[in-house]
Amino acid sequence: MSLINTPIKPFQTTAYKNGAFVDVSSDDFQGKWNIVFFYPADFTFVCPTELADLQDVYAELQGLGVEVYSASRDSHFVHKAWHETSPEVGTVQYAMLGDVQGVITENFDNMRPESGLSDRSTFLIDPDGIIQYVETTSEGVGRNATELVRKVKAAQYVRNHPGEVCPAKWEEGEETLTPSFDLVGKI
Repeated sequence: MSLINTPIKPFQTTAYKNGAFVDVSSDDFQGKWNIVFFYPADFTFVCPTELADLQDVYAELQGLGVEVYSASRDSHFVHKAWHETSPEVGTVQYAMLGDVQGVITENFDNMRPESGLSDRSTFLIDPDGIIQYVETTSEGVGRNATELVRKVKAAQYVRNHPGEVCPAKWEEGEETLTPSFDLVGKI
């Protein structure tokens, strides 16, 4: 079953962010755009490159009104240790959610049953708490944060312009489509 257009389920946890432990809950997601960026585990290989790549666009995402949360099945204590020892992860300024019990991972239907780890998945949640975008890749395939920014802009455009849709490779400022009977068969 797809999670697209479904509300996020309630959760609360402790996260590591900017040198401190902070409480985070699903209530914090209301009224703004949010990204939950799941990865399998701390102290691994593809994961730190992805977290650093996401950090590279974090300021741009914040400028778009988007908050970012990374999440794995590790605790906030392990996130702190990884942040303090990894040059890549040490740059991260967004919250790193602890999910030792797997509640958040299960809420997003993102658990790998055979390992108990999170899939490498990205979820974009709108200001109403509704999931608008999901991407999942295999263990060895890292994501591209620049492409994620493009997709955020497209999702925001569609939300703000009912009746319009963004075609493939759409970039901010380009033409969109208005689905209609007259458009059928002309693309």
